[in-house]
Amino acid sequence: MIRENVVKVGMADLKVAAGGAVLKTTGLGSCVGLTLYDERAKIAGMAHVMLPTSEIAREAPINVAKYADTSIPRLIELMRTEGAVARRFVAKMAGGAQMFAFHASSDAMRIGPRNVESCRLMLERFDIPLLSEDTGANYGRTIEFNSLNGMLTIRSVQQGVKEI
Repeated sequence: MIRENVVKVGMADLKVAAGGAVLKTTGLGSCVGLTLYDERAKIAGMAHVMLPTSEIAREAPINVAKYADTSIPRLIELMRTEGAVARRFVAKMAGGAQMFAFHASSDAMRIGPRNVESCRLMLERFDIPLLSEDTGANYGRTIEFNSLNGMLTIRSVQQGVKEI
């Protein structure tokens, strides 16, 4: 079944959708798919977060969608522009896997867990409740977020389909 109202969110990208459109991103390994939702306005947002902080950015200008600390404020801003009200936002997220086993306990190798931690910190900073998550483990995910009902559907080869 092909849906015409699917809005694709690329890697290091963010988008906003409404009117029943579905936000979709693929390739979530260590990346985090973070979603925000205003149930009353039926406005949804999704960021495909690649890295925890823009402090490590080497590009100029930086891609704000790439980092947890810059993508979440930008997503909030875009959703508000579309008519969403920030105090009504709720969040869900998936991804943040540790895709490879490393013998060293180097923090630099813990990209997935660090992405999850950074997203949580940003949500706390903006006082946005995290309703549910499917994070960690060692497998990739594809997610779809429905702007009509706020349902996050997670697909993975290892775990099948899950809705949160």
